Amino acid sequence: MIMLAHYNDSNKPSGNHATTAISTSLAKCPSCSNEKIITDSESGEIICVKCGRVISDKLQEIGPEWRTFSTDETEAMTRTGIPQSLARHDMGLSTIIGRTDRDASGNKLNAAMRTTMNRLATWDMRSQLHTPKDRGLRQAFFQLDVLKDKIGLSDSIVEKTAYIYRKAQSRKLTRGRTVSGVLAAAVYIACREMGAHRTLDDIATACNVKRKELSKDFRVLHTRLDLKIPQQDPMKCIVKVASKAKLSEKTRRQAAQIMSNVTRDEISAGKDPMGLAASVLYLSSIKNGETITQSNIAEAAGVTEVTVRNRAKELRNKLEFN
Repeated sequence: MIMLAHYNDSNKPSGNHATTAISTSLAKCPSCSNEKIITDSESGEIICVKCGRVISDKLQEIGPEWRTFSTDETEAMTRTGIPQSLARHDMGLSTIIGRTDRDASGNKLNAAMRTTMNRLATWDMRSQLHTPKDRGLRQAFFQLDVLKDKIGLSDSIVEKTAYIYRKAQSRKLTRGRTVSGVLAAAVYIACREMGAHRTLDDIATACNVKRKELSKDFRVLHTRLDLKIPQQDPMKCIVKVASKAKLSEKTRRQAAQIMSNVTRDEISAGKDPMGLAASVLYLSSIKNGETITQSNIAEAAGVTEVTVRNRAKELRNKLEFN
């Protein structure tokens, strides 16, 4: 391990660069075997104190990259810029003219120059959205940023949604369709692929679009983009429905066991996961003596009472409930 410590010596190389001594048995000068080695942090060189030989000129900086453009020394240092992201219309790679009243030397601009710079900053911002594609991406990703906080989407889901939306736009699937509808369909697909449980009704309500429009756009993206979307996990539906219906932990655990048997026997094939979870919870609550009506469990799952009744009857016959 290399230990760093400040080192002052009359034989150190001349210059204004800061130097640091390296004290280690491994860091020796190959010419004179001297162990007193200094590093020049500005040039990235490792230099021998005794003979002045440059041992290495490719020193790697492992510290954080801090930089600030402010002349105020009290302001905290910030990173050099935002990371690259697909969820931005320019992917975070464009440059902007900042609205500041000081030049590079820290001197204040006069009134005429300040007006000129403000006008240039305005036109610079407008020039980045000179195509309908850029304007559409900016509108879509603004809605995506709002939706991220509304329904609690992770960063990976946001990036996946942006990728699907860009792919749909490149295939010209956004023509004749609303930005909200296509974006909602992309969010639903991303949630399905990343394993996050979000129903069509949840996303339609959050995006303020009709469920019929969302379903139609979802089918278009699924078919035209040739996506392989995994099925929803019914176990996650049990947790969600049970929380809304305020069922006991014992009922939840028994419902999970019943659902594992249903999945093992392939009874869940072609069934709506929410309706299946509601019927399993209904049977489990009856078995544990917990009183809950079909209307309450159906309302918690967002399905009809007929669905719960039919699924429960089918499960009784196939699993032989007592």
